[in-house]
Amino acid sequence: MDGSKISCMGIIGDGCGGGREFIIEDEKLYAYYDVTGEKIELLSGVKNAQSISKKHCILTIVCLDETILFDLSSL
Repeated sequence: MDGSKISCMGIIGDGCGGGREFIIEDEKLYAYYDVTGEKIELLSGVKNAQSISKKHCILTIVCLDETILFDLSSL
């Protein structure tokens, strides 16, 4: 991972998004599926992201001024 990208992997069998990498890049959240090479924008306006983690269907994005909980099951 380089300094301009923050990411985490979805574990297969752990709810929504298993096997996908979730990436924050250029203030946008993407889901990337390595098998197909597909990259989908999920959310824009993610400012000053510090970290991202995933548990079940919830992505937690910690930013300097807020914490964003993104529910993948709502897609």
